[in-house]
Amino acid sequence: MDEFGLIRRYFTRRARYAGVIVGVGDDGAILEPAAGLQQVQVIDTVVEGVHFPRGLPAADVGYRVVAVNLSDIASMGAVPRWMTLALTLAGQDEQWVEGFASGLFEAADAHGVDLVGGDTTRGEVAVATVHVTGEIEAGRALLRSGARTGDTVFVTGSPGDAAAGLSLLEDGRGDDYLTRRFRRPTPRIATGRALVGVASACIDVSDGLVGDLRKLCEASGVGADVDVGSLPLSDDIVAAFGRDRAIEFALTGGDDYELCFTASADAVAGLDGVTAIGVITDGGAIVCRRDGAIVDVDDGGYRHFA
Repeated sequence: MDEFGLIRRYFTRRARYAGVIVGVGDDGAILEPAAGLQQVQVIDTVVEGVHFPRGLPAADVGYRVVAVNLSDIASMGAVPRWMTLALTLAGQDEQWVEGFASGLFEAADAHGVDLVGGDTTRGEVAVATVHVTGEIEAGRALLRSGARTGDTVFVTGSPGDAAAGLSLLEDGRGDDYLTRRFRRPTPRIATGRALVGVASACIDVSDGLVGDLRKLCEASGVGADVDVGSLPLSDDIVAAFGRDRAIEFALTGGDDYELCFTASADAVAGLDGVTAIGVITDGGAIVCRRDGAIVDVDDGGYRHFA
């Protein structure tokens, strides 16, 4: 099957959501944003052997590449609307493409996102790039740069699970919960929307909690004290790796796609699924403490070109 047949068979369907005037099948998409809103544009790439292990089910690859982009949309408090796809294949058969498309559309449909265009090519390894357009009320987007001294630092979910799940996959061991947290991350769109007008700063946790918190602090010109004992560890990660290793995963492991944000403690009262883990300080350092003692943490996070 050539690229045009592949696109027609697996990636062309009638638009399901509002604002698509022309979608897949022309030289470009024509989209109609809602009045009074600003657009948020995000893009992420997943590469076989780098962002996902060879042999990961194709449906999981398709789901992940959408979900990681939706996490960026969530971190800015926006609503996802449309996406485009660039897909490089390296000998994958039609069954793989069918699985990939099913996962891609499963993640998209869960959040009302239409695929409106893209490109397919052949290469040395499988590579998928998704670009998502979201919308948010003018002037209301959450940024990394608004944290203030005295704000509380919060995180959603249970960080560390995805990195632990990847470790299990790489070792050939199974754990339905932890490996699924890597294979099928949950973009926190609803939480991001709830934080608009509440959070002072926000970032999604893709490269490690401490490393991404550092990015937020640098953008805001502040520091942070993190209470390691407050980390919301899942029962599964503690059972599989023990508490010390679980803490290491939670602080430095990537691929969680949770939200780390700052706000006053009272402002998020009643918001489910968030945990206070520290406080913003007026210094520039990130200090992690466990039972009052300072803990050394490699907060570099994942870097492609380090």
